[in-house]
This record gives sequence, C-alpha cells and structure tokens, in this order.
Amino acid sequence: MKDLLYLKDDQIKDFIEQIFYVYRETYSDPKKILKKYSFGTAHHKAIHLIERHEGLTVSDLLSRLKITKQSLNRVLRDLIKSKTVLLKKGEIDSRQRQIFLNERGKKLFEEIFIEQKKRIYNALKKSDSDSVIKFKNVLKKIINE
Repeated sequence: MKDLLYLKDDQIKDFIEQIFYVYRETYSDPKKILKKYSFGTAHHKAIHLIERHEGLTVSDLLSRLKITKQSLNRVLRDLIKSKTVLLKKGEIDSRQRQIFLNERGKKLFEEIFIEQKKRIYNALKKSDSDSVIKFKNVLKKIINE
C-alpha cells in the first residue's frame, strides 16, 4: 500500500496501458456479433446505455456518451433502420424523445453481454471480494462518480 502513496509516472503509465488493454479486450469480444449487424463500437455503447437506462432521452444519451449530435444521429439512424431501437415522445415532455430497445435490440444486447460477461465474470471469480469492491471504487473515482 505504501507504494501507492508515491506513484511514479511510470506506474501511472503502466496503469493507463492496462486500462487500454482491458478496454480493447472487453470491446473486442463482441465484434463478430456487431459485425453481423454492420454495427461498430459506437452502436454497442449506445445499445448498452439504452438497455441500462431504459427510456432515457436522446439528450441524456448524448451527455452519457459525450459525443456530438451528428455522431449520435448517425448511430440512432442505423439502430432505428435495423429495428433495434424505438423512439417515443416523452411522457412528461412531448418535445423529448425517449429511447427503448425493442425485442431485436434486447436480443442483440443479451448476445453481446454474454460474450463480455465471460471475461469479466472469470476475472471477478478469480478475485477476492475485497479486491472487487476496491477495484469498483477505484473505477468510480477514475470516472469522477
């Protein structure tokens, strides 16, 4: 633990490199599935957030993804065209559009999740509960939650 109090630049660079590899591997697992639908990582991120936050607004999705409206419009257009998501008028404010996965979208999400779950589950299973809790806390701090 004492080593962590005096993190050197090389240690931080190593940590950033590990984050890169984790991201690369976690998002490479479902690539074959996404390719069947002619989707990429941007579509995957949107599908994931839509599933996790059912009924979120286009504005909420924009802020969660931190991308431009133009980029999101392209992704949403693809998802709508492929009958993966539905847009509905907001229940409280009809000017807002809420996004939902339809049955095809839910099936796609589940297919992708199963692929990603294998890697994450195996890593968590090989870790003690204290490490998992601490790891989750570190992740939250990295993303400023």
